[in-house]
Amino acid sequence: MKSPSHILLSPRITEKGAYLSEHGAYVFNVSSQANKMEIAQAVKAIYKVVPRKVTVARVPGKNRMTRGTNRTGKSAGGKKAYVYLKAGEKIELI
Repeated sequence: MKSPSHILLSPRITEKGAYLSEHGAYVFNVSSQANKMEIAQAVKAIYKVVPRKVTVARVPGKNRMTRGTNRTGKSAGGKKAYVYLKAGEKIELI
């Protein structure tokens, strides 16, 4: 079994995430091999709250140019999870 800290990599701090957190949903960067059940168990273990729903989305890597040499590369993609909590429950991220 994977460790919860290897499943939930970090909270995803964005404007959209801040708006969603006011409405009981939180966004996390997660391991690309993690599934919804593992993410729900990791949230329960780390933050001591039971998620109502978990949805997962893939984040594609983007093509980038280097500054000095004008060579192309690709930034890493990943996976993010939206964790929905019951009304009245909160997660303190900061």
